[in-house]
Amino acid sequence: MKRLIIHLFALLALVWSGPALADVQIHFHSFNGSVLFGRYPHTFIVLEGELESTGEKVDENYGFSARKVTPAILSGPVEHMVLAESAKNVKKTNRHFTMTITDAQYRKIIAEVRTWQNAPGKYYDLEKRNCIHFVGKMAQILGLQVEYPDNMLRRPKKWLNHVVSLNPSLGAKKVK
Repeated sequence: MKRLIIHLFALLALVWSGPALADVQIHFHSFNGSVLFGRYPHTFIVLEGELESTGEKVDENYGFSARKVTPAILSGPVEHMVLAESAKNVKKTNRHFTMTITDAQYRKIIAEVRTWQNAPGKYYDLEKRNCIHFVGKMAQILGLQVEYPDNMLRRPKKWLNHVVSLNPSLGAKKVK
């Protein structure tokens, strides 16, 4: 009987010490930017981790922008692009909050990224469809409450802080 108990404890120890379940985190970032230094304020998402279903590594980020920054963006829709930040640039940005997402949520996020990326025509609009709206859509897919106050449409850090205040269950603090 004593041997059986020892074997059961050994088996339980193996089960508990096995590999952790894979997961993917989504991080919501803002970049302060400066008109004087050529980078405008921006917001984007970072996805990293491992898919549970396949073990596939995830290390990617997505933001939405005008293809060319010209005065034309002030007068209506212009050509768009989904862009990725370099790892060096990501480190220089503000991480506002992180969520762990399921494989299904990851696939929904990627499908939405592709929808924005492959939208026909001129899809970037500074007032109606900019990086804030893009990141907001990703947050909505994950069940977060999102608003787009007019005074924040060109202020990603302030806007993400607003999203944090709308979703206290995130347990996140506002970025200063």
